[in-house]
This record gives sequence, structure tokens and C-alpha cells, in this order.
Amino acid sequence: MSTKKAIGISFVAIFILIIAQIIAQVIASVFVIIKIPYGICNIIAGIIYVGLTYLILKMFISKIVKLPVSDFGMPKFEIKIRWILIAILLPCIIKGIYVLIFNGEYVSSNMNGNEIFNTLSAGVAFTGIAAGFVEEMVFRGVILNALKKRWDMKVAVIVPSMLFGIVHVLGQDFSIGSCLLVIIAGTMVGVMFSMIAIESGSVWNSGIVHAIWNIVIIGGGLAIGEKMDPYSVMTYVLDSKVFAITGGEFGIESSVISLIGYIIVAGIAFIMIKSNRKN
Repeated sequence: MSTKKAIGISFVAIFILIIAQIIAQVIASVFVIIKIPYGICNIIAGIIYVGLTYLILKMFISKIVKLPVSDFGMPKFEIKIRWILIAILLPCIIKGIYVLIFNGEYVSSNMNGNEIFNTLSAGVAFTGIAAGFVEEMVFRGVILNALKKRWDMKVAVIVPSMLFGIVHVLGQDFSIGSCLLVIIAGTMVGVMFSMIAIESGSVWNSGIVHAIWNIVIIGGGLAIGEKMDPYSVMTYVLDSKVFAITGGEFGIESSVISLIGYIIVAGIAFIMIKSNRKN
């Protein structure tokens, strides 16, 4: 595959992500206008977002690129049990560390029942499941494999992972320190997801890890940070203001504790890859 084609495919994949997200949100907004409950609209938006992204990517890859979607990490849907377990353990252990080890105070957002449903439906269906799988299809599916076909696996893992980290600071009014922390953590989590996708042979496995991470950490249930999160049902407000512990302005996803978690899981996946090659 030529350099021009690999880069072109990568940009088209990102464009498809953006377009699918906009369409999903516009359709959901129409349902809101016709008085469909907001929480239901969040679920509809999530379904449209992930479904539309997959369909457009599949059409683009098969009709334009003229390759099977399995070449881009999207074979028949199947998830390995070990990655489901890790998907659950990783965010739960990290949250457990904060709650059990670091002092803080639980602060309620005082949401009513309807507001809780709206918040959690968005956190689970859109921010969690849809965003998790869509980002994996694009970054660890299309972009990773396009770059691998042009260069090698190292470039295919590192470049999209760095891009993934940089994307998370675009448009944010963060300090330089927070931006650097987010880019480092974002790059490492990108490497982790890449290792999972490579080991398992599909983005469905990295997708489940990504989705459950989003649901548990930023899904609107229990937030953890330096200050109360009005978009979460409950916040565990940390007494500590140490930058490396709190993750700065981005939150605990970019903290050193989360970073260690990413490295451990990436290392486990890397060892599995090496073991599979020997067998």
C-alpha cells in the first residue's frame, strides 16, 4: 500500500467517525423535539453512532479500498472471555484504589430520577459502548492496519496511539502540564488498546475494554476528581491536589495510577502476542 493511500484511508476513517457522530446526534435531537424522553434519545444516538460508523466503514473498505473488513480488524463479532474479565477488572481496581487509599468526600449532584436516567443512558449507551467501539474501529481497526500495510507494526501502533492522545487535548483549555499528561496517558492507553486488538485479532476485544472503561470511569455514575462533577450522579472529591494522582484538569484517566494500569495490561497483551507466535 502506498503512503498516500495509507494516509488517505486514515483521514477518511476519522471523517466517517465525525460524520456518523453528527448524524446520530441530529437524529436524536429530532426525537427530542417530538417529545421522546431524553434518556431514550441517548440510547438511540448510541445505536445509530456505532451502527452507522460500522456500515460506512464496511462500505468504504469493501467498495473503495477493495479489501475485506477482516483485514482492518473487523472480522465476525467475537469477544474473548479474558478480555471481558480485564475490561471489568482494570477500571474497577483503579477506582477501588482511589476510594480505599486516598482520602476524599462523596458529594451528590442531587439529581432526580429522570436526570439520573438521562445521565446514565448517555454514559452507558453513547460515551461508553458507542464511543468505545467506534474509536476502536477507527484507530485500532482502520488506521492501525492501513499504516501496518504501508510501514510496519511499530509505526502502526505508535502513530495512531500518539494521535489518539493528541485528539483528547484538542479544543481543551488545559494547562501545559495537563496537556502533556493527557498526551502521555492517551498515547499509552492507545498502545494498550492496540496490543489487545493485535493479540485477539479484532477490535471487538479492544472495543469491550474501551467501552467498559468509559462506562465505569466517565459514565456518569461515580466520578473521581479534584472537584465535584455536575455531570455525574455522585463524585468522590479527592483531598489530594497532587497533579500525578488527580490527573490534573483531565481527571484520573491521565493520572499516574491509571498510566500504570495501562502499562500492565499492555504488557500482558504483549506477552500473549509473543507466546502466540512461539506456539
